[in-house]
Amino acid sequence: MILVPDTSVLIDGRITSMIKAGEYKGATIIVPEAVIAELEAQANNGREIGFLGLSELQSLCKMAEEKTIELKFSGIRPSLEQVKLASGGEIDAMIRNIAIENAARFITSDSVQAEVARAKGLDVIYLKPQVTDFVPLGIDQFFDEHTIAVYLKERVSPSAKKGTINDMKLVKIRDQPTSEYELRMLAQEILERAKRDPDGFIEVEKRGITVVQIGSMRIAIARRPFSDGMEITAVRPIVDVTLKDYVKSDIITKRITSEKRGMIIVGAPGSGKTTLAQNVATYLSDSGFVVKTMEAPRELQVPDQITQYTMLDGSMANTADVLLLVRPDFVIFDELRKNEDFNVFADMRLAGIGMVGVIHANGVQDAIQRFSARVDFSVLPQIINTIIFVRQGVITKIYDVGFTVKVPEGMAGEVHIRPVTTVTDHESGELVIDVFRYDGETIVIPVMAAPPATHQKPAPAPIQQIGQPVAPPQPMRAPVATPEPSRKESDERPGWKLMEKDIQREIGRYTDGFVDVQMTSDTKAVVYIDDKDVPAAIGKGGKNVSAIVNKIGIGIDIKPRSEFDRQQAQPRGEEEFNLGGGIKIQTDKKQLTIVAPEQSGRIVDVFAGKEYLFTATVNESGEIHLAKNSSIAQEMIRRYTNNEVIKLRPV
Repeated sequence: MILVPDTSVLIDGRITSMIKAGEYKGATIIVPEAVIAELEAQANNGREIGFLGLSELQSLCKMAEEKTIELKFSGIRPSLEQVKLASGGEIDAMIRNIAIENAARFITSDSVQAEVARAKGLDVIYLKPQVTDFVPLGIDQFFDEHTIAVYLKERVSPSAKKGTINDMKLVKIRDQPTSEYELRMLAQEILERAKRDPDGFIEVEKRGITVVQIGSMRIAIARRPFSDGMEITAVRPIVDVTLKDYVKSDIITKRITSEKRGMIIVGAPGSGKTTLAQNVATYLSDSGFVVKTMEAPRELQVPDQITQYTMLDGSMANTADVLLLVRPDFVIFDELRKNEDFNVFADMRLAGIGMVGVIHANGVQDAIQRFSARVDFSVLPQIINTIIFVRQGVITKIYDVGFTVKVPEGMAGEVHIRPVTTVTDHESGELVIDVFRYDGETIVIPVMAAPPATHQKPAPAPIQQIGQPVAPPQPMRAPVATPEPSRKESDERPGWKLMEKDIQREIGRYTDGFVDVQMTSDTKAVVYIDDKDVPAAIGKGGKNVSAIVNKIGIGIDIKPRSEFDRQQAQPRGEEEFNLGGGIKIQTDKKQLTIVAPEQSGRIVDVFAGKEYLFTATVNESGEIHLAKNSSIAQEMIRRYTNNEVIKLRPV
């Protein structure tokens, strides 16, 4: 019997096993030179399948030496032009011609090649992919029920990560180092299984790297020149959970099945994002929705009714075009990394498809920063309504994304009212992040939580919700007095000292003189600099100070040193200013008190000249207490210093 194998059979590796089983013992096998050239080109490009084919060819040579078979080589080596036309079938045609010339039986595992050969009148043996009776892989010996990942590298002892997602340790599996030969045998077995197993895929195959997905196991095979030595890394999940096993699953299910269908899952690598995403996909599918996935590589473990798509012609945009024709209810987009991924996610969400995305980030601010750098901040709430933060397999926070018009938090002294995208904690309702446009740049600024206190903050500037008319200005309520932190208190807080040094360094980039920084709270600092340096520190339109606020994460109030000197010159004890009409202002180190006995128990408007300042309630003792370091108290002192008349008018 004369056999002519094509490239696919040698890569497949089954021809030697069939000879060993006695099926083709004594046969004459003619290997076309075109097959050798194709395998050599694949190996030179660092593709693992090229090395597999060459290894199979070497096994055939050993069998020929043992007189088990007769091995011959025939044909001519393809030219450069024929190699360039390989995708069009030029090389395959050369291989078939060898079978025709030798009246041989043609053997292939390529279905298209088999059909063409039959059309040419050849006697064809088609080796169908094996789908049953799989034996355990050689790499399985390194896994046990506690193993999450295995790391194998030539000349290095095998190691593995074991434990749980909350407590993982890297341990040595054995003392004997792994050899390159052992790794090559493991790699060959893995690639053969990936080609035959219906749940196996070769997701990435480039020069020096091959990424394979077999069931729930993702395997990366690296070799030179991509890596400094051959290496195999295998990762698999060890926890089988459902969406209802998560603590905050009821919040997720309510939001994703309502009109809020834009969701991203955020966390560091290995935190459990993909596991949560596949559980959300399974829940949606079980709830009667049509669900598809977009993955590269495909690693979500989902039911068969959920079709998993990867990149079409190397682009997720092409995949999105197909999905818009398929019209699913939801799409799970695993791992948004490239600019194209974020744009595709946004386009599909704005097209009306429910989207669940997975993003690598250490916190919600990093995730918002990655999105806002690629998508206009004003449309973020239309794209993502919910952000889920996962750490060590646990949902730690759920955030809501909204849109409003206001003065951004911590920037009241630098910017005016403007459109702002807000990120709030879903459970507490606390504002976490403001995103807005400032001087042509998108600013993502964290809103630091204020320390517990008994006073009320002054009401912010009027807020206009989108689609609603602007509300008239509302009176501000005066805050209750709160102690002003002394320099001694700042010295006792190491965190404040470090923050003061950071602010001093950043402000010092724009100034020539000394920078004096005083932390007034965990979220606010007052900076005194030379009067001539104030414009440079603030920058055009407040650009410089806003950049520093965005970087450091606290509010900064820049003041000229002359004002600091005036304050230092004032007596440290109590002061009293008579405003006339029985009204007085008393100040001490901690608070400012407006004494108005005749207005006891009344609500009054406070004016400086004809300008309205705020509204407050006079207590039963006839006093209004303000924190001395508050903006309202400082404004009153400034107005009085400028000889403006301070008046109280009952509401």
